[in-house]
Amino acid sequence: MVHLAALPGSPCYDGRLQPIEDAAVADATTLAAAGFDAVIIENFGDSPFFADDVPDITIAAVTRMVLAVAREIDLPIGINILRNDALGALAIAAASGATMIRVNVLSGSMFTDQGLITGRAAAVARERERIAPEVQILADVFVKHATPPAGLSLAHAAEDLATRGGADAVIVSGHATGSAVDAAALAEVRTAVGETPLLIGSGAAPATIGTLLELADGVIVGSSLKPAATAAAPIDLDLARTFAAAARNALG
Repeated sequence: MVHLAALPGSPCYDGRLQPIEDAAVADATTLAAAGFDAVIIENFGDSPFFADDVPDITIAAVTRMVLAVAREIDLPIGINILRNDALGALAIAAASGATMIRVNVLSGSMFTDQGLITGRAAAVARERERIAPEVQILADVFVKHATPPAGLSLAHAAEDLATRGGADAVIVSGHATGSAVDAAALAEVRTAVGETPLLIGSGAAPATIGTLLELADGVIVGSSLKPAATAAAPIDLDLARTFAAAARNALG
């Protein structure tokens, strides 16, 4: 993960865009040097988040960051526009050449601190076909920092994403940023999604990566690569190398 600082228009933006770009490029080049396979750029610092339609300035600012990172690294780039602006992320991908987007709520609904967020899988699938057909959709099931509606099981939600929602990969996470994934939940989702790629979305660490990759196909990681697991801190090269080496050892 490349966690962007607060962008223009958000409450914590300090009026300087160039340092945000410099930090994003630094984190991305660190990940590349450490041996990671891809990066995902996210407007992490923009809290409190809009539910599903961010301002135009956010789309423009993230596009600038993606293009700056793409000039410096030769890795696939993904985009996550918090809290759930999948159409905005697709627009950025179409304009920048990014290869994937992460969607927190692609199908179904989740209760969040932004209120009830309802997935727009039909709109996302059709817009992808129209403007960015090669872009992959990585979709969270029971996304972190959220509560599912009563009566919906994790397995059914994951199966719907894989078979009806248009997800190219399904992401399972802990309850919050940096939280470990429950082992039983991981096993349940693995069974539910079948051959659809399964990713870990939070809480992976060098000590646990081997166990996680027995069931998952990959991990999305941010906090474990930073001093004191502080999400807003810069990525540490030594921590990133240690994580990447542990992952590759686990994969054989």
